[in-house]
Amino acid sequence: MIEKFIVSRDDKVYQAWPDMAADADGSLVCVFTECVHHSDRTGSRLMTTISRDGGETWSEKRPLTEKTDGASFWNNARISLLEDGKLYIVCDKANYSEDEAGEIYLFESVDGGETWSDAKKLPCFGIVPSKLTELKYGVNKGRRIIMAHSRDENDLYTVRSWYSDDKGQSWTGPVTVACSKEYKLCEAAPVELKNGVLAVFLRENSSSGLDAFKTFSYDGGVSFQGLFTAPLPGCHRPVADYVDEKTVMITYRFMQGGKGWLGHWTQNVFAAFMSDEDVAEKERRHQSSRIMPLDYDRSPVSDLGYTGFAKLKDGRIYVVNYIVDDAPKAHIRGYRFSEKDVILK
Repeated sequence: MIEKFIVSRDDKVYQAWPDMAADADGSLVCVFTECVHHSDRTGSRLMTTISRDGGETWSEKRPLTEKTDGASFWNNARISLLEDGKLYIVCDKANYSEDEAGEIYLFESVDGGETWSDAKKLPCFGIVPSKLTELKYGVNKGRRIIMAHSRDENDLYTVRSWYSDDKGQSWTGPVTVACSKEYKLCEAAPVELKNGVLAVFLRENSSSGLDAFKTFSYDGGVSFQGLFTAPLPGCHRPVADYVDEKTVMITYRFMQGGKGWLGHWTQNVFAAFMSDEDVAEKERRHQSSRIMPLDYDRSPVSDLGYTGFAKLKDGRIYVVNYIVDDAPKAHIRGYRFSEKDVILK
């Protein structure tokens, strides 16, 4: 049975676009954005909260940033625990221009998310950055990679990446991850497979309910090859990582396509499970996925589906998601489950 928890709810503000990481001691640290509404980012700021009991209860939310003044807004934060023991948050500070070429900032914590450094601007641009990813295998072990997307005046989307071999002191890029005149590719979710291949899941943003796309790097993010689909229909804002030795979990908003916006195509959030062999496969018909519903938003103005997750020390999985449902505004909800909730043996 999937357990559900309130991570943060404040009916005076819109709380959305969360991510989460598990610290070395097992504590869970969640970061999310506050603003007026999905369509009104006035007074946006980043907030954090911590759980020390496996996500059952959460601390009072704390501001990571000041509120923005309206010229730009904090958009979509991501959080990672890297091998040096530090937590890192990356977030785009977006503007209201059509090109979506926002600035990307980095925050660091050396005490498990209790305190954070000042924001440091990275030499990257775009919106909805990926997690700051550190490669673990092969000759490029220790390389850090970040991805983001933007679009040009012709509505051509481009996903780019930057990489660092000196723990973020300097960066190489941009490298084109994906760009297609046929598809609107965005919101990259990199996951390094245990054979050293870097797979990247991608959202397709035409509102047509298409599959997730993916591309691959065989040289640690220096170049990317091909564009393929995965059996993840209607996949918006994928997040991917290993949850056991051979299984990759992908959480995402299910976007069925058709007319409308909030309340029409934002009711469901899913968790999909694929073997790493299937993730590495290029032909859709040679891949399989097991897709589990995580939640359904009953609100007439439903809005949900940007997620983050971590594996707990006891082997269970914890996911954070934003949802409106029975609240007047979006809030952050948590979900905890184990393997038996996914498949019976």
